[in-house]
Amino acid sequence: MATENSRTPAPSGELAGRRAVVTGGSRGIGAAIARELLDAGAHVVISARGEAPDAPPGAVFVPADLSTRDGVRHFADTARELLGGVDIIVNNAGGCRSFQSVLELENDWQYTMDINFLAAVRLNAALVPAMREHGGVVVHVSSIATVAAYPNLLHYAAAKSALETYSKGLSAELAPDGIRVVSVCLGNVETPASKTARTRIVELHGGDADDLTGQWAAEIPLGRLGDPRDIADAVRFLVSPRASWITGSNIVIDGGKTASLC
Repeated sequence: MATENSRTPAPSGELAGRRAVVTGGSRGIGAAIARELLDAGAHVVISARGEAPDAPPGAVFVPADLSTRDGVRHFADTARELLGGVDIIVNNAGGCRSFQSVLELENDWQYTMDINFLAAVRLNAALVPAMREHGGVVVHVSSIATVAAYPNLLHYAAAKSALETYSKGLSAELAPDGIRVVSVCLGNVETPASKTARTRIVELHGGDADDLTGQWAAEIPLGRLGDPRDIADAVRFLVSPRASWITGSNIVIDGGKTASLC
C-alpha cells in the first residue's frame, strides 16, 4: 500500500534549461518547490525578506521584501539579470502576521493584501510581458482559507480569494501566448510558518500547541498535516510539459479537508 513516503519519482531532467523564480523560497513550501525544480534541471532564483541559511543548494538567493513595490522591482530586475529571462514564476510568498478579530486589524489589512496578492500582481507585471515571446508557466499559491473563511483569518482569506480570481482571469488573457496560469489551494501543511501560527493562536486564545496540531490533523480525512513535498511534487508537475493542457485551474491540495466541509 502506498504511503506519503513512497513517492513515485518524476522524470529526471524534464525542466532542463528552464529558468524559474520562486518567491518565499528560503524555507518551508517555497524551499521544497525550489528543490524539486532544481532536481528537474531548472535554474532557480528564490527570494525571502531576510537571510536564507536553509536555502536549497543550487538556488540563487535574492533578499527582497515583496510586500513593497521597490522590493518586487528589485527582485524582478535581479532575477532577470541572473537568468537572462524567466520561463516559470511561482508566486509562493505569503502569510499573515495577526490572528485576531479582523475588526482589530486595520493596520494589517494592507500588508496582508500586499504580500499575498499584490506581490504576485506586481511580479507578474514585471516578468510576464517578456514571456509572451516564448511561453511559460505562472503558479499562484493560495489557501483553503478562501473556502473555510476562518474568522481570525478573514484578511488572509480575502487576499487569497483575490489571488485566485486574478489567476483565473490572467490565464484567459495569456493562453493565446502559450503561457499557462494555475493556482494551488493548500490546506494545513507542516512548515516553520505553521508552527509559528499555532504558537501565536495559542498565545491569543489559550490551549496547547501540540493539542492544536492534533486537532488540525484529525480534521483532515487523510489523517495528517501536509508535507511541503506534497505541494512541491504537484507544482513540479504543473510547470512541466506533462501538464501542457492545464491552465486556469485551481488545484486543491488539502488531504480532503474541504471535501469534508461540503
